[in-house]
Amino acid sequence: MARNCPRCHPLSSASDPRSPRIRIGVYRRRSDKKWIQRFLCKICRKSFSSATFDPCYQQKKRQLNQSLFDLLASGNSQRRCAYLLKINRKTVKRKFLFLGKQSLVDLWRHNFTRPRAQVIEFDDLETFEHSKCKPLSVTLAVESGSRRILNFVVSSMPPKGTIARRAFKKYGPRLDERPRGRKLLLSSLKGLVMPNVVIKSDQNPHYTNDVKLFFKNSAHVQMKGRDGAITGQGELKKTGFDPLFSLNHTCAKLRADVNRLIRKTWCTTKKAERLRYHLAITSLYHNRALLAPKRV
Repeated sequence: MARNCPRCHPLSSASDPRSPRIRIGVYRRRSDKKWIQRFLCKICRKSFSSATFDPCYQQKKRQLNQSLFDLLASGNSQRRCAYLLKINRKTVKRKFLFLGKQSLVDLWRHNFTRPRAQVIEFDDLETFEHSKCKPLSVTLAVESGSRRILNFVVSSMPPKGTIARRAFKKYGPRLDERPRGRKLLLSSLKGLVMPNVVIKSDQNPHYTNDVKLFFKNSAHVQMKGRDGAITGQGELKKTGFDPLFSLNHTCAKLRADVNRLIRKTWCTTKKAERLRYHLAITSLYHNRALLAPKRV
C-alpha cells in the first residue's frame, strides 16, 4: 500500500486524491524480480517507493529470510544455516538479528489475533550464557491445552549448587532478575487472557504474590512438581499424569528446536539478548506453523 512521503510527512492521507504525491513509474527489484511502484513528493521533490516502508527495505537477499527463519526454528546453528543456504556467516548473523527483532513484534501481534486464553501455565526454564557459571532463567507462559506460547522473559540469575563458589570467585556477584522478569511477564499477559483466568504453576513460594499483584480475580492453582525423565532433559516427567504437561512439553520442545538450549552442545548463548531473539523466532514458528490446523 502506498503511503505519503517518509521525509516531510504531509498531513493529508495517502488515499486522498489531493495527496501531495504522484506516480513516476516502476522498477523491477533485483532480489525477487517484483515490480515496485515509485512516487514523487510534490512538497520536498524527493522520490520514494512502495517498498520504502517494508521491514526488508534495502535487503539484497530477502528471498532467504523465510528459509533462514525455518532453519533457525528447527534446531540448526547459525554456522549450519550458512552452510545449507550457501551464504556467509556474517549474512546469517545480520539476518538473525533482523528476524529476531521482527519476530518479537509479530509474536505479539499474532497472539492478539487469537482468542483470549482461559487457562494458562507458567514456570522457569534454566539455561546459561557463555558459561554455566552465568545461568539464565526463561520465564515462559503457555496456554493450557493448545500449548500456544503467550510470552517469555529472559532474566539473569545467580548460580546455585556446587558451582556457586567457583562462579563467584571467577565472575563476582550476579544479579537475580527473576522477580522483575516474572512481573514483566505477568503484566504483559493482561491483554491476552480472560479476566478470570486460571493460572497453573508449581509450588514455588514466590509465584503467589506475583500472581495476586496482577490477577486479583483469577484462580492460582499450584501443583506439586514431579521427578523429571531423561527424555526432554528433565522437562518431561517420568510416569503418571502431569498437570503442567502443556508447559513442560513446550519447554522440552524448545530445547530440541533452539540449538543453544540443548544442554549437551557447543552452541551456547554469548548474549542474553540473542537468546531472546532466538526464542522469539522459535515461538512464532511454533504458534504459526506447528499449531496451525492441518489441511486434509
